[in-house]
Amino acid sequence: MRRSTLSEIHERPWFPASLRDHVTDTLQFIFDTIKIYRPVAARLGAALQASRANRVIDLCSGAGGPWTWLLPSISNRTSPPVRVTLTDRFPNLDAFRRLREKSVGAIDFSPDPVDAQAIPPQLCGFRTMFSTLHHFAPDEIAAILRRTAEQGQGIAFFEAAKRRPATIFYACFMPIAALVGVPFMRPFRFARLLWTYLLPVIPFVLLFDGVLSCLRAYTPEELRALASRANAENYTWDIAESGPVTYLLGLPSSRGTAAHGSPC
Repeated sequence: MRRSTLSEIHERPWFPASLRDHVTDTLQFIFDTIKIYRPVAARLGAALQASRANRVIDLCSGAGGPWTWLLPSISNRTSPPVRVTLTDRFPNLDAFRRLREKSVGAIDFSPDPVDAQAIPPQLCGFRTMFSTLHHFAPDEIAAILRRTAEQGQGIAFFEAAKRRPATIFYACFMPIAALVGVPFMRPFRFARLLWTYLLPVIPFVLLFDGVLSCLRAYTPEELRALASRANAENYTWDIAESGPVTYLLGLPSSRGTAAHGSPC
């Protein structure tokens, strides 16, 4: 199955920001409920410990990613405790503020738009990305990996989407999950009910974008080829699948850290 290059509805500039936030909030609720990234929690914690990172820069965070439950899980494996900074090109500030309050400041955020291809120098730390790698073209991914390696930072990308019929089939249940779950989402929003039941924009976008995410996903073999283009000779790459998740982990070797140094 060839990879699609079409863009998803919610990432298009013309899509209203308020609706984008409702979509990402709903997707966040679904992923938090099923905890799809649980199989890679230990792997991420080990990578953070190996890199001696105490700050994570989460890219393309949407409504916050899995950090509500993931951060307490990996904090048990890291010393000192890890702090997370959420970023996004279209930051969902209400969701970010809720996570900061709920985590008592352990999860913070950048209020300004952040492009994963041009991370500001003050946002220094181990880079993560959940369920958004498929948004980038191959050349863009290779460039992100190259710049991360040049700066001597660790990186971890995790994808639930796959170009497989079974995964596409499961993605078709996302609208049903929204229809069932939206009344239980907090904080309660009447607008969310409107755009789910009366004008079902949220279920439609979840269906369309969910299927398209699968068609845009990268295989482990394709990610290995992109990592090789980063020309990061002093990096160790771990690219494979764990349960339903495809992951890419990149860590600088001790020789690479000494050569490049770490600005953090």
